[in-house]
Amino acid sequence: MASINIRKETNTLYLDFRYMGKRCREQTTLKPTSANRKKLERALVLIESEIIAGTFRYKSHFPDSKSVEQFTDLELQLHQPDEWKSQEAHIEVPTFAEFVAGWIERNKVAWRRSHLINIESIVSKHYLPFFGKVKVDDITRNDILKFRTVLAKVPGRNGKESLANTRINKVINPLKRIFEDAADEYNFTTPYIRIKPLKSPKTDANPFTIEEVNLILDTMRIDYRDYFLIRFFTGMRTGEIDGLKWKYVDFDHKVIKIRETIVAGEEDITKTESSVRDIHMSTPVYHALIRQKQHSAHLSKFVFCNRNGEAINHNNVTQRVWYPLLKRLNLEKRRPYQTRHTAATLWLASGESPEWIARQMGHANTSMLFRVYSRYVPNLTRMDGSAIEKLLQKKLGVKYA
Repeated sequence: MASINIRKETNTLYLDFRYMGKRCREQTTLKPTSANRKKLERALVLIESEIIAGTFRYKSHFPDSKSVEQFTDLELQLHQPDEWKSQEAHIEVPTFAEFVAGWIERNKVAWRRSHLINIESIVSKHYLPFFGKVKVDDITRNDILKFRTVLAKVPGRNGKESLANTRINKVINPLKRIFEDAADEYNFTTPYIRIKPLKSPKTDANPFTIEEVNLILDTMRIDYRDYFLIRFFTGMRTGEIDGLKWKYVDFDHKVIKIRETIVAGEEDITKTESSVRDIHMSTPVYHALIRQKQHSAHLSKFVFCNRNGEAINHNNVTQRVWYPLLKRLNLEKRRPYQTRHTAATLWLASGESPEWIARQMGHANTSMLFRVYSRYVPNLTRMDGSAIEKLLQKKLGVKYA
């Protein structure tokens, strides 16, 4: 994929593109400023357009390059665009539908099942109707932008007039990898260039207060009270608690071992490597699991299950139990995932170590804690100097006042 990069040794920009099956890097003396980047972007558009049209000549753009001699002979042999095409005619370029089918087959071994289901759904529902019959090297950047415009007119969920920008970005993103792989395999320049994500609002964490947590647990129907108690005080993801098995509950050491998850009804490995962790059981969580063991340990391998011993369906629980309760309590409608955010803020507010909290949450480091949750914790967001004032008064005494 053509791009503009920075050479670390000189802190200058260089062009990185493919020409006649070879990777080309051309240095410049330009510093990485916004104006210089835009200047090189315009140059790159021209270069790529000429390559596609068959009119690109290396010497015209880079007369002093060491690569000129390498390409001059090749250009002389193929200096007519029609001749270039005839040289490549023997390569049978597949349609988008043909290529993407093989692309999925080659990559699915490295994907989680939930990701495979998502990709297959996007391909069949959105990609194939628009690109399916077109040869993969005939698709242009403008075609991709037109496709994005079409997506913006697709009706959204829950009666919304169109898909949200966040959803459109998720549909578009896999195309980048698809065209990069196709371009490498069939020797053409990827059309997925300079396509920036649509702006979309960030989804803020919206945790419950401890008073709201108490209210919810006091009024929750008894057969789901321990389920939500554990969610509130462990920060487990939905798939982690729904897929939790009794073999991963260690009562002796008071830990919950997160080793598996369940997504779209399918058992799977955890979301990331850092998601594999041991969660400490607080006293309320420990007793909740003791109670739950009496109800379900003889029925199923899953801690929380339905009458048939299968893992519970979180959509069913959300619609039938969670949302109706919030409405009855006059609490703002929030996804059950906010229980995870609640656990993080309660741990932070209580003064637990950020490193310990990050491990409990399954985060690779503490950066997300401070980026997402710190504003909900007064001690972490105080900016009036009172905290250090109290510390100095306590440790230094009044003699320095």
